[in-house]
Amino acid sequence: MPELPEVEVVRAGLEPVVTGAVVTSVVVREERSLRRHGGPAEDFAERLTGRTMLPPLRRGKFLWIPLVPRGADEHPDALLVHLGMSGQVLLRDRTVEDRLTRIRVDVDSPGHGPLRLAFVDQRMFGSMALDRLVPTGVVGERVPAQVAHIARDPLDPRFSDAAFLAALRARRTGIKRALLDQTLVSGIGNIYADEALWAARVHYDEPAAALGRVRAARVLAEVRLVLARALEEGGTSFDAQYVNVNGASGYFSRSLRVYGRQGEPCPRCGRPIVRERFMNRGSHLCPRCQRRPSPLPPVPLAEV
Repeated sequence: MPELPEVEVVRAGLEPVVTGAVVTSVVVREERSLRRHGGPAEDFAERLTGRTMLPPLRRGKFLWIPLVPRGADEHPDALLVHLGMSGQVLLRDRTVEDRLTRIRVDVDSPGHGPLRLAFVDQRMFGSMALDRLVPTGVVGERVPAQVAHIARDPLDPRFSDAAFLAALRARRTGIKRALLDQTLVSGIGNIYADEALWAARVHYDEPAAALGRVRAARVLAEVRLVLARALEEGGTSFDAQYVNVNGASGYFSRSLRVYGRQGEPCPRCGRPIVRERFMNRGSHLCPRCQRRPSPLPPVPLAEV
C-alpha cells in the first residue's frame, strides 16, 4: 500500500502540471472509485468540470488538489485522492488509454497544454472525491473534511515532537500499533514502521509507554530518516502497482534492511530476519537486535 513517501512523490509530480490547470472533461468509468464522494458520478463530473486547480497538498496518505471556488459564496473544496492498495494518478497524453483507468480528468495546463489525469486502480480500494475544505485552527490552513481527523506526519513542518512523545507515554499499546495509528501520527505504514524500529533496535510489541523519552525520540528520528531516504529514491515499489505520475517505479525496495527480508542475515548482527504475524499482516525484525520485551505489570485496581 502506498505510504507517505509514495504519495508525496505523486504530489510533487502533479504540482507543476496541475497548478493553474482548468478541468475540461471528466469521465467516470467505475463508480466504485467514488466511494468517498457524497453523490453520484454525474454530480462529481458536473462539479469538477470547468474548475481551476491549485497546488496539490498532502497529509499522511491523503492527497488533494484545492479548487478555485466558482463564486464568492461557494464553500472551498478540493479533489481528494486516496490511492488505497494499488491506486495510481498518471499524467497522460489524451490519446493514451490505460486499461485499468477508473476515472479520467482532462485538463488544460498553463505550462504543459492539454493533458489527462488518469486514476488507475487494479484492486479497487482507492478513490477520488470532491470534499469540503475545513479550517484546522492554523491561520490560512484548510484540509478536506475527511482528512480532519488525520494527524500531521513527521515531515510536516508543524509536527510537534513534544506532543507526539507525550502522547506515546500515555499509550499502553505496542509501539508499532502506535506508529500505525493515523490519529496519532500519519503516513507511517507497515514497511517504514518495520524499518524504523529495526534501526532504533526496538521490538514492535514493546509498550509505547515503556520506551522512555530518549528511546521514543530515537524511534521518531529513525522514522524521519527512513521516510526521507525513501523520498530520495522515489518510494518503494515491489511491483507495478505503485508508480509515479510518469509510470516509473521507486527504488527504495533495494535499500530495505528487514522488510521482506525474512531468512536473510540481519545487516547489523548476521542473525536471520524473521517475519511474525501482526494485525493481519506481518512484522519483520531481527530477534537479536530487537529483543521481545517483558510484559508490563497489570494496572492495580483503584481502592474503593
